[in-house]
Amino acid sequence: MPLITWTEEQFGTKVGFADEEHKELFRLLNKLYDDVAGGADRDTIGASLDALIAYVVDHFAHEEREMEAVGFAGLASHKAEHDALVATCADLQKKFHAGEADVTAEVGEMVKDWLDKHIPTFDFAYSSAIG
Repeated sequence: MPLITWTEEQFGTKVGFADEEHKELFRLLNKLYDDVAGGADRDTIGASLDALIAYVVDHFAHEEREMEAVGFAGLASHKAEHDALVATCADLQKKFHAGEADVTAEVGEMVKDWLDKHIPTFDFAYSSAIG
């Protein structure tokens, strides 16, 4: 069973690129979560972690470019939210690859909780400006 499922009702921003990228982000998070829950080897978990974080960074940059292009007033606070999650993820990634930390189910839950709050609060706010 997936950790998080994209639905139009809960996560649809009505901004095509954002909705498609969110679906891929959810797919990558679910893959990492399944790897961890299924007891995959460290190399597999590391590859899934790296893929997820790289995608998140690219997605956030895309959203920020789109917000900047339309002069979205909420860009600074939105970017601050992005930067905080990326810093947390980058720290985990560094520690994981140094053998100083493990990726656990709680990591997946933390990202899920962040997305559950971020998309309806922050991403919905830009939908009328970008969409």
